[in-house]
Amino acid sequence: MKIFQDAFEEGVSGDLAALEKRCRAEDVPVIRRPTQSLLRVILAARRPTAVLEIGTAIGFSSVFMCTYSDASVTTIENYAKRIPEARRTIAAFHMEDRIHLLEGDAQKILPSLTGPYDMIFMDAAKGQYPVFYKDVKRLLVPHGILVTDNILQEGEILDSRYMVERRNRTIHRRMREYLHMLMSDEDMVTTILPVGDGLSLSVKK
Repeated sequence: MKIFQDAFEEGVSGDLAALEKRCRAEDVPVIRRPTQSLLRVILAARRPTAVLEIGTAIGFSSVFMCTYSDASVTTIENYAKRIPEARRTIAAFHMEDRIHLLEGDAQKILPSLTGPYDMIFMDAAKGQYPVFYKDVKRLLVPHGILVTDNILQEGEILDSRYMVERRNRTIHRRMREYLHMLMSDEDMVTTILPVGDGLSLSVKK
């Protein structure tokens, strides 16, 4: 079993590892190791040229996707405190020509985008996923892949809403609504994987 654990826990190296360590130390959201492993496989298999990311934080996942693919990444971040940090990260990795950071609310930005994108990675405000979905689907090319992170919400998504803390019930309800959208959409083929904090993979027909 150790060989499988090692495969899932294989991490990044060099400057990217230092950035990951900093994110964890400062409690900045960062994609988990098992999710990183799966993303690397998806990037190698799909070989996207244009990626849309919703939720930049300080830029780890944008840099990660550029490191393991030849793609250009358009990424959206709404948290003003993290935007300057993200720009510094992008500059530090000399990826200004490949990572385009858009500042503001994704709900307002998405309708203005024309894309199309081979791959879309959603890792933003979970309660907004149902609102984003219409534009996300529009922006995705046929046979493009939509990756949504943290869909299990530390396992809470499997619980009755009455077992979830009251302050988390709105996110719980909206995440279930989003998963229902994915699973019932006849234009998409979707699976849910218990990787990291849960990942959904959807391919547009």
